[in-house]
Amino acid sequence: MSGLFLEDLTVGQSAELSREVRESDLVDFAAVSGDHNPVHLDEAYAATTPFGGRIAHGMLSASYISALIAGKLPGPGTIYLSQSLKFRRPVRIGDVVTVRAEITAIDEAKARVTLATTCLVGGKAVIEGEAVILAPRRSA
Repeated sequence: MSGLFLEDLTVGQSAELSREVRESDLVDFAAVSGDHNPVHLDEAYAATTPFGGRIAHGMLSASYISALIAGKLPGPGTIYLSQSLKFRRPVRIGDVVTVRAEITAIDEAKARVTLATTCLVGGKAVIEGEAVILAPRRSA
């Protein structure tokens, strides 16, 4: 497991990952989270909603932000401190969600890093937010 340390990070540094949302992701996420809202799992019900069909759990898409932070920027050893989220558009089965995180501030004394976080589908934001993380130090 290798990742970046606080000393490797700079404001403006960014990373991305993409994930296709599958039917099995919704079923598995419902099982793990306990969120069995029929808008995610029941096509007949979801067709009666303003969305006109099933949509992915918002927190499923948000969890891709966590995957990006834990896997790439900074990577293993990172501790999530906070995350704000604004849900802008629905995500559907078959959508490819591209997650982007960009460092906007670094507090070296506290090893805290602030990142602008965005999830996009087809180039349009579906989630916008800000994460604050504790980055591992090289000397730790």
